[in-house]
Amino acid sequence: MNKVLVAYFSASGTTKVAAQQLAQVAKADLHEIKPARTYTDADLDWTNKKSRSTLEMKDKSSRPAITGKLDNMQDYNVVFVGFPIWWYTCPTIINTFMEAYDFTGKTVVPFATSGGSSIKKACEDLQAAYPKLNWKEGLLLNNVTRHEVEEWVKRVSE
Repeated sequence: MNKVLVAYFSASGTTKVAAQQLAQVAKADLHEIKPARTYTDADLDWTNKKSRSTLEMKDKSSRPAITGKLDNMQDYNVVFVGFPIWWYTCPTIINTFMEAYDFTGKTVVPFATSGGSSIKKACEDLQAAYPKLNWKEGLLLNNVTRHEVEEWVKRVSE
């Protein structure tokens, strides 16, 4: 039987709600990917070319520090990784998370929330950055029914 983890980064709370619902459907443990330095509203101002999030997203090598590392990642077979879409892809803090653990032999499944972008580019970018991992079809969890989430979880957890 698979042991499932839902790990998520949420800057404003939207992705947290989606992650909690997903964890319930998937009967998974929940883990928040917490930045060492919390993002303020000013940090998240995508219209400001000097805001923290803008600068991080412009720098592909950016790896914002995280706190609260999991001690038992080896216990999980399936890991859902969630995030808000920033600049059409995942925030660089997701790379910090992906590089903090060994995902060898695990199924990794992205999910996201977005104000208007799809998850397609984020999935492509993650697969390109970590090509040796067993990636499954990602899903944008905006306006999806519980039944749609259940069907997706069944499909990607096998």
